[in-house]
Amino acid sequence: MGTATFIDILLAILLPPLGVFLRYGCGVEFWICLVLTLLGYLPGILYALYVLTK
Repeated sequence: MGTATFIDILLAILLPPLGVFLRYGCGVEFWICLVLTLLGYLPGILYALYVLTK
């Protein structure tokens, strides 16, 4: 989908599921990010950054 904007990256660091939700809606990416964030904050951040920059 192209490179992520500064706001996307900032949201991915502060609230990972929100950053993914704003880009992809309530799809599979959002739910994976939400579960990873609930299991551990760092995995949620890493996944959000990966999804937003792929």
